[in-house]
Amino acid sequence: MVDNSDGAAGKGRATPSRKEAEAARKKQMKSPVSRKEQTRKQKDARNASRERTREAMRSGGDDKHLPLREQGPVRRFCRDYVDRRFNVADILLPLLICILLVSYIFPRISLLVVGLWTLLILATIVDEVLLVRGLRKELRARFEPGDTRGATPYAVLRTTQLRRFRMPKPQVKRGEMLKERY
Repeated sequence: MVDNSDGAAGKGRATPSRKEAEAARKKQMKSPVSRKEQTRKQKDARNASRERTREAMRSGGDDKHLPLREQGPVRRFCRDYVDRRFNVADILLPLLICILLVSYIFPRISLLVVGLWTLLILATIVDEVLLVRGLRKELRARFEPGDTRGATPYAVLRTTQLRRFRMPKPQVKRGEMLKERY
């Protein structure tokens, strides 16, 4: 017999009565009538799980329903850090498409097009370097070094997505200060 008088934490719930335990065991042992029904139940469970994940990605909220790569305070901080600032990469794709269209419509200005293309790529690289430097500084100040593994590539990838299409959805507005919730 174990003495638990020192106040050690228990299992956190009451022991089920015999009747409850037997009912739970019988429910668990009750198998579906047919293989078809079993497949349908598994499919319904998978669909429900996917829908919870999809909803969490749309709302950007519930951390436990997000995919593993999106979970945790470090990833949430990275998302908010990227979403709160204007990134050149936000407009990179639309501008590159416009430059490409202009080069097809007006082929005589190809030298100007190449210059714009190069300037835009260089501006994006400089912006990404500044983002990474600032992010690493903030991560060192807020989190343990072992917890931040993979955070900077995650943030850089997020900047390359158009803000409207980012998943999980941005939770902060541009220019908004980061809260101390991490």
